[in-house]
Amino acid sequence: MTSRTLLALGAAVLAFAAGTVGSDALAAGGVAPAAAAEDRSDVADPVQPLIRVTDRELRRVDTVELDAESLVLRHADDTVADVPMRDARSTVSLLNRLLGTPSRTQTAVGDGGACFPAGTTYTWGGAVRVAALRTPSAVGNAVEIRVLKDSVRGRTGDRIELTGPDGVQVGDDVADEIATAPRSDKVSFGSGDSRAWQLLLEAGWAPDERSTGDDPTGADPRAEHDDATDGPTHDTGEDAQGTNGVSALTNDTEVTVIGSPMPVHARRSC
Repeated sequence: MTSRTLLALGAAVLAFAAGTVGSDALAAGGVAPAAAAEDRSDVADPVQPLIRVTDRELRRVDTVELDAESLVLRHADDTVADVPMRDARSTVSLLNRLLGTPSRTQTAVGDGGACFPAGTTYTWGGAVRVAALRTPSAVGNAVEIRVLKDSVRGRTGDRIELTGPDGVQVGDDVADEIATAPRSDKVSFGSGDSRAWQLLLEAGWAPDERSTGDDPTGADPRAEHDDATDGPTHDTGEDAQGTNGVSALTNDTEVTVIGSPMPVHARRSC
């Protein structure tokens, strides 16, 4: 793969911007051990009630599905909990109970880039990463979630499957989906044998109607990729914030990351 493709994938994997994900990458660094799993004092919206799920119900969970606007805990075809991404407290609390104590990193405003808000990033088993925003974004999400593996070991020791919509998992080959997806739902990086993709799996998180549109600097954060795509990426006829939702990032056609919110064809980083 070319250095440009690797850089694009790395930036997209680590990006946690407020409301939509753009070109601002989360700064690398060590992670401090988490405090007790019940410590939720640094999670956004402290007055919002938690979604109630019993321990017995949680023990039945065998799949965690990341959708465009929620995290869904399932047992076979049954939904155990559908946690909206506007509820950071429930998201972190339920994953703590399901997966055990995460590693945790504190971030101040701007630590991950010009648009990155203060918050806390939690990672379970190197497989699920949740950025809990101290202040919810303009479109309402209080967390940004990345799935980095196809499964993770739960607190009880059992493996729990990790998926996106329609069962798409990290490691899947999505060549057919990329080939048939409309141009508006995909973005390519690199060229020739080094091509990689971002594929929108499910739309959600409509852009803020109060948005002023273009970046005030006039810069197009994706302009550097224009010469490596199937055509112009800056004239899609869509809002400057693009089409938000849950997306898959690929290395060639193999899924490497599933994330939400993660817009396609965004012309501004936040």
